[in-house]
Amino acid sequence: MTRWPKETGKTNGLNNQDLTLNHIKETCLYVHDLDKTSHFYHDLLGLPIIGRKENRHIFFRVGDQVLLCFIADSTKNEDRFPAHYASGKQHMAFGVPPEEYPGWRKRILSLEIDITCEFQWRENLWSFYFEDPDGNVLEIVPNNLWDD
Repeated sequence: MTRWPKETGKTNGLNNQDLTLNHIKETCLYVHDLDKTSHFYHDLLGLPIIGRKENRHIFFRVGDQVLLCFIADSTKNEDRFPAHYASGKQHMAFGVPPEEYPGWRKRILSLEIDITCEFQWRENLWSFYFEDPDGNVLEIVPNNLWDD
């Protein structure tokens, strides 16, 4: 496994207050069947496929982020990258413009995907949950859900 060079203690003029994490670039889910995963996320939800390696992973573009879908049995004994895996019902949410929320709700229902829960966070601010073929819990949320 490739490692970053040993730290020298130099910060190139930056202090900790100058460092910012500004968004999550990648998130991952663990799946069992790449063809079913491709059908669900690409064919049904419309996410572009940006990478695929048989028996290991399929990656999708979501705005300027990436959804990584791995087969856990292939990644839990990695030697090139840190080993990673999970099992059970994982969760992630897709953000949508607030005015598109009703359209996404209709689209999911029209695809005969069950909405397992719909929740009102505050006045006129709702989200809904559904599952992918592996039982991962997905959510559609308005982009302004976490705004103050």
